[in-house]
Amino acid sequence: MLQIAPCCPARFRSRWYRWSPGFSRFSRNLSLLASVIALLGAGATVQATEPADDVDHATELDHAEGVRFFETKVRPVLAQHCYECHAADEQESELRVDTLEGLLRGGHAGPSLVPGKPAGSLLVTAIGYRDNDLKMPPEQKLSDTEIADITRWVEIGAPHPDSDSVQPVQRGSEIDLQAGRQHWAFQRPQKSEPPTLDAGMVDPIDAFVLARLQDAGLQRVPPADKATLLRRATFDLTGLPPTPAEIDAFLADDSEDAFAKVVDRLLSSPHYGERWGRHWLDIARYADSNGLDENVVHAHAWRYRDYVVQSLNDDKPYSDFIVEQLAGDLLDSGDDINLRNERLIATGFLVLGPKVLAEKDEAKMEMDIIDEQLDTLGRSIMGLTLGCARCHTHKFDPISHRDYYALAGIFKSTRTMDSYKTVAQWHENLVETPQQTAAFEQHQQRVADKQKQIDQTVAAATAALETNDEKWKPAEREKHFPADTQATLKTLREELKKLQDAAPERPMAMGVVEGEVADTAVHLRGSHLTLGDIVPRRFPEVLTPEPLPPLPDDRSGRLEFARWLTDGKHPLTARVMVNRIWRGHFGKGLVGTVDNFGLQGDPPTHPELLDWLAVRFVEQGWSIKAMHRMIMLSETYQTSSRYDADNAALDPDNQLYWRYDLRRLEAEAIRDGLLAISGNLDPTLGGSLLQLKSREYVFNHTSQDRSTYGIHRRSIYVPVIRNHLYDMFKLFDYTDASVLTGDRNTSTLAPQALFMMNSQWIDEITTAMAERLLTHDDAVEARVQRLYRQAYGRRPTTDEVSTATQFLEHFQTVLEQQADADGADDPQQMAWQALCQAVISSSEFVYLR
Repeated sequence: MLQIAPCCPARFRSRWYRWSPGFSRFSRNLSLLASVIALLGAGATVQATEPADDVDHATELDHAEGVRFFETKVRPVLAQHCYECHAADEQESELRVDTLEGLLRGGHAGPSLVPGKPAGSLLVTAIGYRDNDLKMPPEQKLSDTEIADITRWVEIGAPHPDSDSVQPVQRGSEIDLQAGRQHWAFQRPQKSEPPTLDAGMVDPIDAFVLARLQDAGLQRVPPADKATLLRRATFDLTGLPPTPAEIDAFLADDSEDAFAKVVDRLLSSPHYGERWGRHWLDIARYADSNGLDENVVHAHAWRYRDYVVQSLNDDKPYSDFIVEQLAGDLLDSGDDINLRNERLIATGFLVLGPKVLAEKDEAKMEMDIIDEQLDTLGRSIMGLTLGCARCHTHKFDPISHRDYYALAGIFKSTRTMDSYKTVAQWHENLVETPQQTAAFEQHQQRVADKQKQIDQTVAAATAALETNDEKWKPAEREKHFPADTQATLKTLREELKKLQDAAPERPMAMGVVEGEVADTAVHLRGSHLTLGDIVPRRFPEVLTPEPLPPLPDDRSGRLEFARWLTDGKHPLTARVMVNRIWRGHFGKGLVGTVDNFGLQGDPPTHPELLDWLAVRFVEQGWSIKAMHRMIMLSETYQTSSRYDADNAALDPDNQLYWRYDLRRLEAEAIRDGLLAISGNLDPTLGGSLLQLKSREYVFNHTSQDRSTYGIHRRSIYVPVIRNHLYDMFKLFDYTDASVLTGDRNTSTLAPQALFMMNSQWIDEITTAMAERLLTHDDAVEARVQRLYRQAYGRRPTTDEVSTATQFLEHFQTVLEQQADADGADDPQQMAWQALCQAVISSSEFVYLR
């Protein structure tokens, strides 16, 4: 039997209903269950007013008359249509409608009745068929009179024989804030002193890790050799392999700070921002198209991508990075136009998500977009699944229904869309320099001058006509102009068309600005069709133990929200980010569920270390590069990946970091690494590779494919087309660009090996590698040495050189014999191409160790 999920986002519900089998009786029960999803704040008294005739809906009733009205007009309808499944004998989804307590308390998801508020009662919504997904009874709509009677009963306070004995449902009573605040993640990080070890003073990170290892009876394995460490660090920070020159320089440097100099060099590389920018773009659900129903181009999304890359290269404080993305349009940039434009571009973070642009219900579309924004910023910055509270109070975390709509009010007061009409249009900000503005205005003046010249020519020719029939249309009148005048007009209009076509494109960027500021009502069941109380804009109560001043009436509250997140006191912001950085270096976070620090998330394996890093992160000015440096200079990071059976028996998952885990390279690092060692990598930074205009269709339901991937730029610049990702990316576990992904999966599948063996792209790459090796007038052994250093970052062993040499000799001989018979291609190049393919197809190339 199908069961409703404990958390069912409203954006998926309509699809779920359509696909559910057994839609007759079960659907009716499910529809009624949906009708009682939580209203936090259903606390209203069930009391009477003045006596009146129960037929006169324009007057109010006293309690006795109200009860009579219920018994004669309401209970019979409920008994006939609802009691079969929701009464004493059977309570589908734990819902009873044969008692006042049952109606007020509801079933699994909360109350269905708000006395005195028909518009806020899901019962009224259901019987009125106001929501296409919520219709009760499902077989046939009640009569207009029956609907009016139930609505009237709710309106007068839902008088009932049990009114005196039933306590109203209290607002927010389902959340114990004090208990919720006991969860480790909701308490401010504390910077405890690193453990003191017998070995003496050690790096603070190592002190925390070694203390846990000692307590568990584990021994750390020896450190990695220098070549392995250099390859690990270079891929970690730049996503590229070290060059032979870099390898030689590091191996020759015997100074104590040799590796520290490598880390500093890599952090200063412009490729660092490309590598770690891609990590953030996973979190920002970056894409160059919308996806979903209307897969149209985000032609200006690349500006946000380049903003991320540049911000990381500049080591912009993480606090500023967050504030700019949430409220860059609200920051005072003074006369600095470039800074103003940069901050406007940053707000693209809030717009990049996929949207159902053809949604006919505009109010629903607006709330769906806000929900996507809240879900993204909750998991990305706070590590909380805020989106689970859209339809009801969070099932696990102390985040109430009202908390959700208090935050939703902030983003409903923000302008994300310019139009909700099909096809809806997201907002874009103009981000041009004064010089670009001047050039555009000058061009517009030239267009206006040319149009004026045309108008004057037409006016003069019209005045010169001997007859000028007023019924003539302009085109007909011009036929009577002299031939030379018509020729002049044709020339002028052609010149005008060329001018208009040559108009400079004004630089735009996806982003937000302030909208109409207003608080938002609780949406019962997550539906905008059934509204509860209006909730003042504020932040989640569990994270605000001390009262905060109300948000300003004339601003959305985004800037205040961003500053609250980054004030250094927030319990989650710093923890979540340092955990992401740790995950980027070790392949797993100290908190395994990097996007969820809530009660259903993993507890930290090293809670004191996580807190120490979080506090240090803030103390060091939110410097991401300083955090990289601190982690990478620890012995924990520099440990080898050597297997130890005794350690594995005690800690098989290496949760305590007794060794460095083997890690497969991501899709981008595999592709970029291959381009680099083949000599084909184009290192150009930034810019757009899309050849389409904004909002053009790139790949849609008609299978019209206008995407291209045949480029040699770094993978971060390859267009991300939702619903139509680059095949290689999909094969090697690229992120789903429609949702936030802070922890990519890593699969091992046969098609991955087949791609390395058989794909045309790999054939082109390895052919280029072979040609590059053959350009050197080296002996065969020297070329093999060069190949291994390029691919693996190390020198080959004597046996590897011998095996490769024998392979080349044998394979080239076979190819030469075939060439004599059928005129095959260059046997020497083909032999080297085969060797190159064998080398890069190995696990050693695609894994870091």
